[in-house]
Amino acid sequence: MGKMMRLTCYEQKHLRPEWQDAISGVGFELFFAELVQDLARFGITLERGDGSGQVIEVKSYADLLNAVRIASPSDGISNVCVGHVIGKSPHLDPQEDIKRAVNRIAFAPETVPPDDENRRACHNCGCGC
Repeated sequence: MGKMMRLTCYEQKHLRPEWQDAISGVGFELFFAELVQDLARFGITLERGDGSGQVIEVKSYADLLNAVRIASPSDGISNVCVGHVIGKSPHLDPQEDIKRAVNRIAFAPETVPPDDENRRACHNCGCGC
């Protein structure tokens, strides 16, 4: 049996319209389906988690990344935000950043900083960054 991973998108309260539809809708569903297929070739299963009940206030792009969480229990990664995994985003492209974070955890989980590291990559999410 291969590795099991989970991608969870929390609900968002947007204070500005820039990123309102970035991680929802048909475009995101197609992106997710392609990511699932890519990982399946390596024996990795990626499923969607239920983010209901958790709400992230999105004031910036960093907050948007905080709303997307990745888990890989076999690697000891329970629920880290994309911002914690990738640090600063080079292009502010949510799909590119999510793919980078998922692939990093899928293929190099040892490079993800531990939860207790004092990393200033994100805020407002409670992950400890």
